[in-house]
Amino acid sequence: MPPEPDRSRSGLGDAEDHRAAGRVVVIGSLNVDSTSYVDAFPAPGETILARGFEVALGGKGANQAVAAHVAGARVEFVACLGDDASGAFACDTLERLGLSIAAVRRIPNASTGVAQITVAESGENTIIVTSGANLALTPVLIDAERERIAAATVVLTQGELAVATIEHLALVSNELGARFVLNLAPPAPVAAEALGVADPLVLNEHEARAVGIGTDAPGSTNLDEWRALAASAVGAVARSVVVTLGAAGAVAADAGGSWAAPAPRVTAVDTTGAGDGFTGTLAAFLAEGRPLPEALDLAVAAGALAVQARGTVDSYAPRVEVLAAAGVADRASAS
Repeated sequence: MPPEPDRSRSGLGDAEDHRAAGRVVVIGSLNVDSTSYVDAFPAPGETILARGFEVALGGKGANQAVAAHVAGARVEFVACLGDDASGAFACDTLERLGLSIAAVRRIPNASTGVAQITVAESGENTIIVTSGANLALTPVLIDAERERIAAATVVLTQGELAVATIEHLALVSNELGARFVLNLAPPAPVAAEALGVADPLVLNEHEARAVGIGTDAPGSTNLDEWRALAASAVGAVARSVVVTLGAAGAVAADAGGSWAAPAPRVTAVDTTGAGDGFTGTLAAFLAEGRPLPEALDLAVAAGALAVQARGTVDSYAPRVEVLAAAGVADRASAS
C-alpha cells in the first residue's frame, strides 16, 4: 500500500496568494475529535482493542472553515467553545492552521463540544457528538454578527447548529445579500422558507431523502438519475442543490442546468471529514466566482484526496493539489 499523503502543516503556503479571491464566513460547530482506529466496529456489548488513537480539531463548522481556507478563500469562523483545556487546544490548532480566532467565543463554565469517532479498517466511521458550548450559538449571536455577514461573499453553516439558529441565519443572510450555503448535515427540521434561500443546499443521499429529494428513488439510483432529481428540486426546495454520493461522486443543479461529477477511484484510508472537505472547498470556489459545475468538480477532487489520509483537517489537500487533481486552471496564476 502506498504511504499516506503528508498533509500536516502549520500554514497554507501557496494558498495565501489567492486569499483575496472571496470571503467566506463560516458560522458553525467546533468540536474536539477523539478518534479510535479499529479493525472492525464492535458488536453491541462487545469490548475490543483499538489499533491507534488521536485527538484533533473537529466539528463540521471548523472542518469546513479549514477546508475553505486551504482552498484559498479568506475565511472568518464564528463559533463557540468552552473555557476548558479542549477549548485552548482548539484555538491553538486553528491558529496553527492559519485561521483567525477573532470571532471564536469562549463560553464561561461550558465544556467544548466533543465528537467520539471510531474508524474501521475499511475507512468507514461512526460518530457520537456532544454539543457542549456549541449550544451557545443562538439567533442572538447571529444578530451580533450582522456586519460580518453583510461583508461576506458566501455564508456557510451546517445542520449541527440549533434549528432556530440556522433559520435565522438564512433569513439574515438573504436580507443582507450574502450567498447562503447550507450543509444540512445531520438532517434537521429546518423550515421550508430557510431551505428556499440556500444556494446551494448541500446534502448527502440520506439527507436529500430527508428533505424530499429522491424519497422514492431506489438504492441503485445512479449519478445521472440523481442529477435529474437535484434539478427537480431547484426552485422547489432551494435555489440550487448539491447531492454528494460517496465514492460515486456528486451532482449539482441550479436554474441554469444540472451536472454530474464522478469521483476518481482511490483507496480510502479514512472517510472522516471528507464531506466537510468537499463542502468547504465548494464554498471557497463559489466565493471566488467559479460557476457551480466547476466548483463541483473541484469539491469532488478535494473529497477524493481527503479520504486518502487519516484525520479530518490535516487530511485536506492544498489548493494546488486540488486544482491539479480536477484538471482546473488556477485563475490567479494565469492572470
